[in-house]
Amino acid sequence: MAEKLSISDRDAAIAKLNGWELVEGRDAIARAFQFANFSEAFAFMTRAALKAEAMDHHPEWFNVWNKVDVTLSTHDAGGLTELDMELAAFMDGLAG
Repeated sequence: MAEKLSISDRDAAIAKLNGWELVEGRDAIARAFQFANFSEAFAFMTRAALKAEAMDHHPEWFNVWNKVDVTLSTHDAGGLTELDMELAAFMDGLAG
């Protein structure tokens, strides 16, 4: 099982990401992605889903047309872990 990051490690990892912010009231990060259309948003979700499945680490997300809102936290660890940071960085790369 992944271990929860310390506050200093968490803050340092978030600083390396693009547009991710802490979620108020929980140890999680979130980002809103916006694409040109539904097809691009769905393609992003599909590629992210393949990575998430390979990691056995699944995001909380919500999609409407060209927008995808993502929240990451490792439920088994009770907060943010390196898994969340890895998946967030991967999603950043997909979004460009």
